[in-house]
Amino acid sequence: MIKIDHVHFYVEDAKVWRDWFVHHLGFQAVANNISSSHTCTEVVKSGVVCFLLSSPLLPTSPVAEFLHQHPPGVADIAFIVEDVEAAIALAQAHDAEVLQPIQEHREGDRFAKWSTIAAWGGLTHTLIERHSPTTGEWESARLEKISKKVFLSSPPLDLLSSSITAIDHIVLNVASGDLDRAVAWYEKILDFQPQQIFKIKTDRSALYSQVMVSRNGSVQMPINEPASSNSQIQEFLDINHGPGIQHIALRIPNLISAIAQFRACGLSLLSVPNSYYSQLKQRPGFPLSHREIEAIAQQEILVDWQENAPVELQNGAPLLLQIFTQPIFEQPTFFFEFIERRSQAQGFGEGNFRALFEAIESEQIKRGTLT
Repeated sequence: MIKIDHVHFYVEDAKVWRDWFVHHLGFQAVANNISSSHTCTEVVKSGVVCFLLSSPLLPTSPVAEFLHQHPPGVADIAFIVEDVEAAIALAQAHDAEVLQPIQEHREGDRFAKWSTIAAWGGLTHTLIERHSPTTGEWESARLEKISKKVFLSSPPLDLLSSSITAIDHIVLNVASGDLDRAVAWYEKILDFQPQQIFKIKTDRSALYSQVMVSRNGSVQMPINEPASSNSQIQEFLDINHGPGIQHIALRIPNLISAIAQFRACGLSLLSVPNSYYSQLKQRPGFPLSHREIEAIAQQEILVDWQENAPVELQNGAPLLLQIFTQPIFEQPTFFFEFIERRSQAQGFGEGNFRALFEAIESEQIKRGTLT
């Protein structure tokens, strides 16, 4: 068993970004007073999605060191595992670097153990094992070791009605020639399995992508590498000064209404040309009513489906709705995706993947990094 526990961002001002998540995405701030002498940390949640936001108070902060090497972004992805000692032993057997030996925190008859390993570039993974005699509050708790302190909290009940319900997938960019090594690393260390392969190429640039999925299916992690020197993946690697997390996809049950609300709150999203929807209607098996495609086009949401898939489910064919923010930090590195999966849609639609690739190419052209 493995699942995402939380994602830890290193930023220049944790309080500013706490407010950004609250105002733009409807997260709630749920923790106070967990900062150390050298690092300020804020926690925001939406449903089961938990983000830690840390910024340096002193040059001795590990966040300061990270930001000296990379722009703001994801520093750690924490996973719940069944047996942290076995997980770390497996990691060490495959020469993974253990950055933090196993720690333990007890609270009555409940306890948690965790350890951190190095992944790619500045990215790390914290592996957490948690035990409790009862489910519920403890199972929904979040644990993170922050500057010799352990943070434990439970989400407010009203978070259950939030529009963002889960992390759908997390995308890692690696250098050209490193895709196979990264795939092997996640296979050996975390027992992820390879799924879909994408080779996206336009007249201007290209990328390769391999989707990795945990054995229990709860974690999806596409890994990208550039397939041309001017690829958007290469631009990310250059600006990020190495591999890193390109984007996180957040699951939303009703994407059309949620995006309308996000736009009203000032969230900047990637544009989609009107020609995209004209072409969409020409594809075989177009599954949407006139009213719905108009609403989708108004919000500039991407749509994908399997053209040859039989309509076996009561609610119609499996359908992917996706949309992407502009890069949220000053540098064009990290962004969010919002995704709705209808009728148990699985995987990643190649049509949407290509449309995203072309939309980012358009942004590259505006920045002057692609001609």
